[in-house]
Amino acid sequence: MVAVVALLSIPLANIVASLFQAFSDVFSHLASTVLKDYVSNSLLLMLGVACGTFVLGTSCAWLTSMCHFPGRRIFEWALLLPMAMPAYIIAYTYTGMLDFAGPVQTFLREYFQWRYGDYWFPQIRSLGGAIVMFCLVLYPYVFLIVRASFLEQSHALLEVSRSLGRNSWQTFFSVAIPAARPAIIAGMTLALMETLADYGTVQYFGVSTFTTGIFRTWFGLGDITAAAQLSSILLLFITALIVIERRSRSRMRFHAAGNGRSQPARKAIEGWPKYLAIFWCLIPVSFGFALPAGQLLIWVIKTWQDNINAAFFNLVLSSFTLAAVTSILCLTLAIALCFCHRLIASRTSALLLRVGSLGYALPGTVIAVGVLIPFAAFDNAVDAWLIKHVNISSGLLLSGTLAAVIFAYVVRFISVSIQTIESGYAKIHPSIDDSARTLGKRPHQLLSSVHLPMLKTSLLTALLLVFVDVLKELPTTLILRPFNFNTLAVRAYELASDERLMDASSAALAIVLTGLLPVLLLSRNISKPKQQSKPQQQSNPPMNDSENSLRVNL
Repeated sequence: MVAVVALLSIPLANIVASLFQAFSDVFSHLASTVLKDYVSNSLLLMLGVACGTFVLGTSCAWLTSMCHFPGRRIFEWALLLPMAMPAYIIAYTYTGMLDFAGPVQTFLREYFQWRYGDYWFPQIRSLGGAIVMFCLVLYPYVFLIVRASFLEQSHALLEVSRSLGRNSWQTFFSVAIPAARPAIIAGMTLALMETLADYGTVQYFGVSTFTTGIFRTWFGLGDITAAAQLSSILLLFITALIVIERRSRSRMRFHAAGNGRSQPARKAIEGWPKYLAIFWCLIPVSFGFALPAGQLLIWVIKTWQDNINAAFFNLVLSSFTLAAVTSILCLTLAIALCFCHRLIASRTSALLLRVGSLGYALPGTVIAVGVLIPFAAFDNAVDAWLIKHVNISSGLLLSGTLAAVIFAYVVRFISVSIQTIESGYAKIHPSIDDSARTLGKRPHQLLSSVHLPMLKTSLLTALLLVFVDVLKELPTTLILRPFNFNTLAVRAYELASDERLMDASSAALAIVLTGLLPVLLLSRNISKPKQQSKPQQQSNPPMNDSENSLRVNL
């Protein structure tokens, strides 16, 4: 267990170690020129995404959990659909739709007989455009966790508020929101981490952030030390988010008292407000999934003869193979780590498990740089030794190979598997282990014949979630991939960067369709009837396997 966790901690250790190195001339140049832009743009992005995801996620969670209106059951799962749409893909799609040559502005010019300069149209490729793109695809993080919190809030507490003369809006702001504050902060923290980790959207929109700066420093200036030092500053942002989230949860305690009902009675919305509720829930579903997915489908139909060919299917095969290998490795290591913790059940094993799960909190660019430094040092050391003693050059053994890519994926996404399997283990009572031992079962027999069959659903969930995460990952692949090796995400990025947005649609739509699998799994799980909770139960409920995977980096 110690060896595995130590191996997984190598990238983070290298990034932290860069803080103690002397700052290079390149970093000094960056600090005097563009570092201010990296910090300010990152903070503005975080502020905008925090506000947008809070408004969309919390309001939709309240409507679908506390109110009754036509279409509510559909919106319960439909509001999760934007999770299947990576931010960089929705950015490419809306750029193609809203640019000067896109269908929207073309229609306006033809209908009103306008020419260039006769009208104003918002610039999609801007900081504000990036904020909107992130909000449309990241609000489900807030929606899902906050909805679970609303469903577990005390029915008596809300009724007391109404009996004191407060209407639904006053109850929402003065009672429900404060009680759900830990869940809101948790969801917003997840959304902000995804925002800081993004590369494709901000690069395509021309917004200078830490991820674009790290990429340019390494590939443009060729200084991996300066890239690592930029990564360490970004790591401070991530650490601050984690500390804020944990402190907000640790200082607050909310208990459900009263009749023990876990789900408050829904209030029916009558008259014209019900149409307003439908319209409000339609906004994120339509703009976050339906419109971009429909546009991608139209582009695929128009270009399928040119793009759906043997090369495309080879690209799908290589992407799916890479995702499958990584998900199997993550699952295998996570089973081993969780089983060891189950057997030992000590503070040390719990700490090791948490350290091994830190990778998901790190952006892909940070992990890629953290992997590249030790791998390049190993390759250089082996090559120098062979040249000196054997007069043979070994070349690149690890860096620039698929091994480096897979290792970085495992470091980043093993936390998804660990947390999902841990949630499955929480449902297996320790007495089952004791019974198996009294029957003469050894540890490996306990795992194979007792635990694995009982963890079947959790294992499948973990496998699927890591598979889709790897398929969507862009910055890690861009930095570490071998020459002439592409994935669907990289191909979509390359074509979009060349302004071939219609040609990029086939790869983008393949990613979106695959990303629907865990979303449908989430929808199925949250639609199951929830068990009634006992009095004095905390308002933040234990989440199921799929919901728990959203909080793995917290």
